Amino acid sequence: MTTTGTRGRCLPFDHADHLAVARFLTEEAHLLDDRDFKRWLEMLDPEVQYRVPVTTTVPARGGAGRTAPSDHFMDDFFSLKMRVERFGSAFAWAEDPPSRTRHMVSNVATFESAPGEVASRSALLIFRSRGDLYAPDFICGERHDVFRRNGAGELRLLKRTVHLDESVLRTQNLSFLL
Repeated sequence: MTTTGTRGRCLPFDHADHLAVARFLTEEAHLLDDRDFKRWLEMLDPEVQYRVPVTTTVPARGGAGRTAPSDHFMDDFFSLKMRVERFGSAFAWAEDPPSRTRHMVSNVATFESAPGEVASRSALLIFRSRGDLYAPDFICGERHDVFRRNGAGELRLLKRTVHLDESVLRTQNLSFLL
């Protein structure tokens, strides 16, 4: 697959950058599902931007837009670190008991980007169970990520935008990481 998209040339699946991104996303999913948030923070670039815009539905004649000018999340490294610290505190009421999640990431495509960076697009499906009283949640969306190499040449997440497929979320809260 070597098509050209809005993000630049799509890299072949056997390209070293594509394999590194796929490995990163797989490891990240395991860390999030294992609730190893401190190790997950180590995968982030210090300048990370993490955004989950609200999805709106617009008529086809209204243009291609599907996101509103507001966000469910708009975090940087500091706010993500505070979120992680809160998960471990007595003040994480929405996560008591903790959610059981399963992050499934697929359809990973990688693209040429700025020097030292790799862009990707992937599909995301999250299963979330909140104990015995509530039906499980399924949250589906598409991630648009940009990765930057650190001084050791390792990929770090620099920018993430998650476009959720639903405009009305049927989950009790978004107190977990996408």
